[in-house]
Amino acid sequence: MNAPHPPFALHGDADPQETAEWRDAFLALVATEGPGRARFVLDELARLARAQRVGWRPDLNTPYVNTVAAQDQPAFPGDLAIEERLASIMRWNALAMVVRANQAYGELGGHIASYASAADLFETGFNHFFHAREGLGAGQHRGDLVFFQPHSAPGVYARAFLEGRLSEQDLMHYRQEITAPQARARGLSSYPHPWLMPDFWQFPTGSMGIGPISSIYHARFMRYLTHRNLLDCTGRKVWGVFGDGEMDEPESMSALTLAAREGLDNLVWVVNCNLQRLDGPVRGNGRIVDELERLFAGAGWNVVKLLWGSDWDGLFARDLTGTLARTLGATVDGQMQTFAAKDGRFNRDHFFGQNPELAALAQGLTDEQIDRLKRGGHDLVKIHAAYAAAAAHRGQPTVILAHTKKGYGMGQAGQGKMTTHSQKKLDDADLIEFRNRFNLPLTDAQATGLAFYKPGDDSPGMQYLRSHRQRLGGWLPRRETACDALPVPPLEQYAQFALAADGKEMSTTMAFVRMLGALLKDATLGPRIVPIVADEARTFGMANLFKQVGIYSSVGQRYAPEDIGSVLSYREALDGQILEEGISEAGAIASWTAAATSYSVHGLAMLPFYIYYSMFGFQRVGDAIWAAADQRARGFLLGATSGRTTLGGEGLQHQDGSSHLVAATIPNCKAYDPAHAGELAVILDAGMREMMVEQKDVFYYVTLMNENYAQPDLPAAAHEGVLRGCYVMDSTKRFLDKPGSPISSEKQVTLLGSGAILTEAARAAALLAAEGIAATVVSVTSWSELARDGMACEQGGGTPWIARVLAGTHGPIVAATDYVRAVPESVRAYLPEGRRYRTLGTDGFGRSDTRAALRGFFGVDAARIAQAAREALAS
Repeated sequence: MNAPHPPFALHGDADPQETAEWRDAFLALVATEGPGRARFVLDELARLARAQRVGWRPDLNTPYVNTVAAQDQPAFPGDLAIEERLASIMRWNALAMVVRANQAYGELGGHIASYASAADLFETGFNHFFHAREGLGAGQHRGDLVFFQPHSAPGVYARAFLEGRLSEQDLMHYRQEITAPQARARGLSSYPHPWLMPDFWQFPTGSMGIGPISSIYHARFMRYLTHRNLLDCTGRKVWGVFGDGEMDEPESMSALTLAAREGLDNLVWVVNCNLQRLDGPVRGNGRIVDELERLFAGAGWNVVKLLWGSDWDGLFARDLTGTLARTLGATVDGQMQTFAAKDGRFNRDHFFGQNPELAALAQGLTDEQIDRLKRGGHDLVKIHAAYAAAAAHRGQPTVILAHTKKGYGMGQAGQGKMTTHSQKKLDDADLIEFRNRFNLPLTDAQATGLAFYKPGDDSPGMQYLRSHRQRLGGWLPRRETACDALPVPPLEQYAQFALAADGKEMSTTMAFVRMLGALLKDATLGPRIVPIVADEARTFGMANLFKQVGIYSSVGQRYAPEDIGSVLSYREALDGQILEEGISEAGAIASWTAAATSYSVHGLAMLPFYIYYSMFGFQRVGDAIWAAADQRARGFLLGATSGRTTLGGEGLQHQDGSSHLVAATIPNCKAYDPAHAGELAVILDAGMREMMVEQKDVFYYVTLMNENYAQPDLPAAAHEGVLRGCYVMDSTKRFLDKPGSPISSEKQVTLLGSGAILTEAARAAALLAAEGIAATVVSVTSWSELARDGMACEQGGGTPWIARVLAGTHGPIVAATDYVRAVPESVRAYLPEGRRYRTLGTDGFGRSDTRAALRGFFGVDAARIAQAAREALAS
């Protein structure tokens, strides 16, 4: 519907006649010259106003009416009656699933009201817009990407039940994933979780805010693949259905300008504005639709408002004074929620009864008709018009602000009520009322007994459902993993300098960058590598890659960089390979996730390496990393300048002492803390083969240091120990042929060290040797892999690897790391019996000082390690 004309005499208008003349002139311009000319004139007037310093700018809010006018709506391409009936059935089955689970087990939880508000938004997408993957062949659609509002997951299960992908037994085991197999059923996860339902859910959205930012970076990554000529992603869309309360999450809003700056017209968000969060109104004293319109429009998005259903068209058409639009635009959301919770009589008295003009508009409506006036997000015709406008828009991402009622159709049990989000149980009267509201073919007994309903396979509705999904490529959501293995070059081809370092001094960060540069030159693997940085490429010595592979830019490079004549000049390019994400760890990890899941999302394996300050990883974006794990990501996270004592001058907020502790909690994350370039090379090689060749759903977290020290050679005999978590070296850094070689001495100790502190352990061994104490040095490359191995042996038998390695060593054991003591404490249970074990770590807050001072302060330097060994021997 179009915005109605304002009243002729405006409040505070000093000269109404002149105002009318301007208005008439403008309307005549539109009528004779068209909207394009009108926009030009408005832009020119705005420019003149700025030049004259009038202090005026256009209001970012448009009238509180639908963006797509009634006369501009395309013809609805479906059978409206069948689609409404199918949506009603899905609403019922979703409700029955949740209520059944909570009648049986009150603690299971679940949500009804969110899907009740979003059902029509979902169904319009399923029936007309969400395209599934047809295949990986030339000319086949590779599928749209759809992010589903997590609290609405029961509705997606309800649709899959009608589609025949889930059984009635499966629905009866909602949120019962452990007990379901006992009934030969499939347990249905609470929210979209690819790890738990690996052939069903494609994207995890259960941690609110992660879905929105992830959708933006997935849309951008599709452009990246297209521009680099790796995969043509044109014609594919990213759709996201999110909640208005979810927009309060900082991740939801943090990348809006990136989407607009990149012109991501392959991205459509549908924000379900049911005006209610978990506890009550989103903006009780304000208007969330207006707020979001200003926010998105200011960020450069195309905004489509979907507010009122078709029943309102006649009301707006008869409202010649604009009173209806003004009243709706002045009603705060808290009051709008009250109108949603009340019946037609209340709305006649308290909304339409506000003034004579509104009362006159409602005169021809019964109370029941007023009660059934639909908001835009519940009208399939209006939703289709909004989706079609969004899909056709070019040059900008689009957000559809869809006005709905939370708990729509739940009546007195929950529609628009403050408690509706937590509504999980309905009494018999409420269930029968819901049945009646949606005209479901259920007896009273079936309704109160929460019987699932599925029409016959040959019924018109079921045939319609199947045919529309077949036209759109098949079922959604659906996760597929068909992907060609990607060969990895021989280790010696890119890392010989690290395996045979011959005492050359370098940091492990520099070693990594050198290996990465060589891998990028590999004809097969190189193009699939995605280097990612959050504005720290120069910090990590990666500036040489600017010229080698370039920085991705969707518009190329429109300027001559200041350092264009230098060897390491800045270079942006349309086919650039590096993703330089600016100062945004949330954006960088979202970009990494898009690349790390390309094998399943696009059927094209990519290998991302995201390098960053390790303190700004798990501690800062741990929730996003956990979501990547849920999505079965494959790639490398490189925590550089890691440890609490390696980044001396930066101080508390930059010094990482706990990332390995957090990394150990993620089951499919393999975390390593190598001290030497050779160890790093072996780990990278194994990780690439595991993820790219064997195609296992794991990802690697590897910490890197910025400290230069002599790098020893690494013989092949040590490789197994590197990967399994530890191996024996001697105090002068000579590697033994195999673990467990005995060292003869009357006074013996064993020193375990990892990462930056391994060199301190080696120096401590030298100090002890000078005193006649023989110290065996063990390089620990992964505490978490040792702990997992130990737990596996406890459950399945066998000797833990660390116990096998230490079997040939003697004396008390002292372990030292640059992380909190809980990290080396994780292996205590798996050491040889009878050996005293002492751990040293960097618990507490960081400080700014030199490395030597910091290590002395935390007690992890050579002197303190040697002292701990002496004390352990004495005791």
